[in-house]
Amino acid sequence: MLSLREKLKAASAQKPKAAKQAAVDCLTRETAVPLSQFDLPMELPGETLTLLQGQEFPTCRREEICFLDTETTGLSHGAGTVAFLVGVGFFTADAFCVRQYLMRDYDEEVFVLQNVARHMEQSKMLCTFNGATFDLPLLETRYTMQRMRDSFFPRPHVDLLPVSRRVWKLRLKKCNLTRLEEAVLGMERQDDLPGSLVPERYFAFLKSRDLGLLEDILRHNVQDIISLAHILDRLMWLHDTPLLSQQPEDLFSLGKIYEKRGKHEGARMCYRAADQGSMSLLARGKMADSYRRAGEWEAASDVYGRMIADRQGGIGPLIAMAKICEHRTRDYAAAIEYTRRAILLAADRPDSDMAALQKRYQRLLMKARKE
Repeated sequence: MLSLREKLKAASAQKPKAAKQAAVDCLTRETAVPLSQFDLPMELPGETLTLLQGQEFPTCRREEICFLDTETTGLSHGAGTVAFLVGVGFFTADAFCVRQYLMRDYDEEVFVLQNVARHMEQSKMLCTFNGATFDLPLLETRYTMQRMRDSFFPRPHVDLLPVSRRVWKLRLKKCNLTRLEEAVLGMERQDDLPGSLVPERYFAFLKSRDLGLLEDILRHNVQDIISLAHILDRLMWLHDTPLLSQQPEDLFSLGKIYEKRGKHEGARMCYRAADQGSMSLLARGKMADSYRRAGEWEAASDVYGRMIADRQGGIGPLIAMAKICEHRTRDYAAAIEYTRRAILLAADRPDSDMAALQKRYQRLLMKARKE
């Protein structure tokens, strides 16, 4: 057995491990896609962007947009979650470029953040998918953790997820990026890595240093960013010329967007176009309500009349017509008839407020006798 003196002597003879070299940059990869694959116009009108996003936006050239997507070590915003890969897409005169910044180890994060900050500074608008609630808050945390908070200057931001939900959720139900690629863009990914496996794959890379483990993630990130440009184009097109849509559900949803933005004639135009098949009841109801709120009683009566003729909406259109006849045209006989029909219809519906209908009917009879 070796003595303590011999053990210390043997230990001192061992060569010390070489110190890890300090990182000087992150890994950068660039992918160029021909412009012929994109339809996004050279200039995006501020009016359409404002309609799309719901807040004032200036007109923007497509070269001024930074499309951004991150791949992370988790789904939380906690201090331990890191964006190990940040991809940015941008248009040039010759191509659509996707530049990716990969953190090969934790000491390279600062270089990823520096590069992303430069893209933000050079852009006029950011475009993401769920960036408002995930990507940007996470990046802001990372800039803060790296004492680079002053470098984080997010530009006016279009988050395509809430916009997509407003337009397509009624028809598609799910509006994740993969679903939109399939149903809206007609694209289907082949051998795509599920997002749930991304952190696990990255941690495996940190142990093995085998960049081949990250190839699926890099391809996935490129495709995400390319899809952002295509989806932005489709949404701009639909908000600018909604009647070119052939889907009544989408037309109805666009009508609600127009109405919320105060563009009432545009909303009615969409509702009229959506008045078909299973969407007819909803479209007519929104159209009639729009005319009623604007005090256009004749137009409202016309729509309610069509609903009654087609037996749509139960007693609602009948009561609406009774109110118009009572309070606007003073045609009490017609108001009584509409209320009587509503009472007959409500008799078969236990959830109807029969007492309120009877009270309305008696009041109308009294008004008619006084005339």
